Amino acid sequence: MATTFIPVDVLKAHHRVLAEYEYEVRPVERGYANRTLHINLDTMTIEERPVTQQMKEVFTGGRGFALWLAWNATKDDTQWDDPENPLIIANGPICGTLSYAGTGKSTVVTISPLTGLIVDSNVGGMFGPLLKGAGFDAVEITGKADRDVIIFIDGEEGKVTIEQAWLETPYAHILAEILTEMYAENEGDKRSISVVAAGPGAKHSRYGMLNFSWYDPKRKKVRYKQAARGGTGTVFVDKRIKAIVVRKRGWNTFSNNPAKPELIKKASRRINKEIWELDDKQNQMRKVGTPYLVSIMNDYDLLPVHNWQYGSHPEAPKISKPVWMSLFTQGVPDGCHYGCQLSCSHGVDNFLLRTGPFKGHRVLVDGPEYENAAGLGANLGIFDPMAVLELNFYCDTYGIDTISFGASMAFVMELYQRGMLTREHTGGLDLTWGNWEAVLEVLHQIARGEGFGLIVAQGVRWMKKFFHEVYGLDLDFMNDIGMEAKGMEYSFYVTKESLAQQGGYGIANKGAQHDEAWLIFMDMVNNQIPTFEDKAEALHYFPMWRTWFSLHGLCKLPWNDIEPADNAFQPEPHKVPEHVENYCMLHEGVTGIPVTGDDLIFQSEKVYNLQRIFNIRRGSGLREHDRPPYRSMGPVTVEEYESRRDRYDKQLKELGYDVAGMTTEEKIAALRKHREAEYEKLLDAVYQRRGWTKEGIPTLETLKRLGLDQFPDVVRVVEEALARTGAA
Repeated sequence: MATTFIPVDVLKAHHRVLAEYEYEVRPVERGYANRTLHINLDTMTIEERPVTQQMKEVFTGGRGFALWLAWNATKDDTQWDDPENPLIIANGPICGTLSYAGTGKSTVVTISPLTGLIVDSNVGGMFGPLLKGAGFDAVEITGKADRDVIIFIDGEEGKVTIEQAWLETPYAHILAEILTEMYAENEGDKRSISVVAAGPGAKHSRYGMLNFSWYDPKRKKVRYKQAARGGTGTVFVDKRIKAIVVRKRGWNTFSNNPAKPELIKKASRRINKEIWELDDKQNQMRKVGTPYLVSIMNDYDLLPVHNWQYGSHPEAPKISKPVWMSLFTQGVPDGCHYGCQLSCSHGVDNFLLRTGPFKGHRVLVDGPEYENAAGLGANLGIFDPMAVLELNFYCDTYGIDTISFGASMAFVMELYQRGMLTREHTGGLDLTWGNWEAVLEVLHQIARGEGFGLIVAQGVRWMKKFFHEVYGLDLDFMNDIGMEAKGMEYSFYVTKESLAQQGGYGIANKGAQHDEAWLIFMDMVNNQIPTFEDKAEALHYFPMWRTWFSLHGLCKLPWNDIEPADNAFQPEPHKVPEHVENYCMLHEGVTGIPVTGDDLIFQSEKVYNLQRIFNIRRGSGLREHDRPPYRSMGPVTVEEYESRRDRYDKQLKELGYDVAGMTTEEKIAALRKHREAEYEKLLDAVYQRRGWTKEGIPTLETLKRLGLDQFPDVVRVVEEALARTGAA
């Protein structure tokens, strides 16, 4: 399909070089390439800049480097579509330690079209290791090209080129295939290529995403993972980037030139032994990956159904673990970076599409992950696995974030079910729960840039304002049921009975995303954090711990989706202490710097607080911005309350209410008053634990403790915020 119409050699011949930069390819030193690549598409200039010792000491790498580069590239009022808004992709010092599972991650940072805040989105594939091998710890792109361009970073020749893209398809699954073939010299060379591409839907959406490729030699196909959250792909296409391609041959786990290889070997042996011996007895990541969670979430009333109204559904088994296991191609390595033994990146080969521009084509669908099964499935009332796969495929090749799309569709479908939106509003589409054909049509409209799809493509926060101002819909009700925080759509867990997870979503820097904190089981199921102090400690440790992965280019799944056999008997099993020890060994093994678990948390605190201050700089980052929609806390509607009446009645009785004489509406109001008050107490406790003021601003003492006081602009933002809130 890649070369059906125009041969690759013809395409390559038409690529005109617009700018070129030659550089010296140098070995990586203890995990760092020690320079960053900067490309300005306005001026067509390319340059390299050194990574300073200060950058390493304060910001570590990965997301830390990217945030610091973005801080210096932008002004207080820079908008997402301003030329100076940078798109930054960074790896991290441990990234590329391929003998250890989950060390192929990159982090993308930019100002989000969805939230207006700085967003970080992590992604697998081989781009991160190959970028480092090509000579760079990060690539920063500013400006806007006046035509579609491809950026080629050639770590073999020591050359970076900006090339005019000719007639390549906009569809990600074909474009990645074409460019891999175009820039590889032979079949074997395809493993040395990684392509970053968006898709036609990213042009019309605020939540466009990026696909990062790697070559699967067993299938002889190009596959990809996604940097999906916050509109990274939208910024990408706004800059008129068609693709970024990196090439570097021969990367292996010791290409990082680690300081102490023996520690890396020790940690790798430990984790790989656990995976081989225990994975099939635990979560079966190698056979099914994250969709194993569907049945567990359904059993615990945590699977979002019908826009997070409910937590379970009798048809959930139709999209649960056994179904995906039967559909996924088994018996082939499924690691998204070479050598990853966890191998959780599953796919469905030869899937026959029923709709859209590729109707009748058989394709490889990468996924679904749990989030896609839950968000494109149960939350929309869709329990047809083939429909979920088709939605998954088209989101990817169109460059659309599955989470934001699924949440946006759930929002409009509920409004339609309640009669607040009609066929007149939707352009004739019947948006009843489960109507997968209509959902796919909305997705195709986004890719074409037309119809009701253009409204859905703007995200929940934008739609609430639009529906209120244009159609007169009830804004308070939409604020209650529109599942977004800070403008970011929720990932797919029901949090009504987990106060800690409500905080995990509400306080998260970039908006509601579970990669910062996932505390539902600790809080709701196991009751391990019963007090506000316990919850605050968890909401300090785990967001910092998970931030650490993005500083180093790591995936969190090998941390706790496979566990040592004796983990349950450890003093703090939820932290998986043996794996924390592994990461300390990896850090020392690569960088030569011995660390404790506390040291890793301290690395993250610096970056996490910088990102909070970045939000403050951009007019957010205060207490008022940390409150989630009420549906995240409790039942909004009579139907929701009545569906779990015994549970809610019992809770009200424990609070001293005589429920026998109350209407359901009165019960909802009483429960809401209590839960919102509890959430405010949680904010107080978390802010105190993190060293923030009552308004959520890091104190000057906290800046000093973290070493952020050495940056005058950072101090300025905090001092001004303290003065505005009366806390100076």
